[in-house]
Amino acid sequence: MAEIDKGLPSNTRTEVKVPGEEQVDVQEEIVEKGPVEVTPEEDGGATIDFEPGAINIPGTENHFDNLADILPDDILEPIGNDMVQNFMDYKASRKDWEQSYTSGLDLLGFKYENRTEPFQGASGATHPVLAEAVTQFQAQAYKEL
Repeated sequence: MAEIDKGLPSNTRTEVKVPGEEQVDVQEEIVEKGPVEVTPEEDGGATIDFEPGAINIPGTENHFDNLADILPDDILEPIGNDMVQNFMDYKASRKDWEQSYTSGLDLLGFKYENRTEPFQGASGATHPVLAEAVTQFQAQAYKEL
């Protein structure tokens, strides 16, 4: 078997000797990193933070910050206008579908109404399984008829 040093190398050059083989030199680059924070967990595991304190450094911008608070108005205004225009285009493209969906619910007998009985705001919901069964029956009967 090869004799391998179990300790971490203190230099950037490691020699590996294998009996019956020619000698191989391996170059390693050791990059010094910042401090590493290890937090033991209750279940025996550990949480390792390679950059402790990198998130939420006071006075710096965080990845999770609200961009609307950071970006200037001359950048936010075109983005907002584009978003509003895209939403309006989306709503307009769905208009035919919404009308057919609404008329389909009317044909199935589903009506939205503000109920006041037995009390104001009471739900007028029907059982979804019944609604699904009626819809499936109608779809199958339409093909057959």
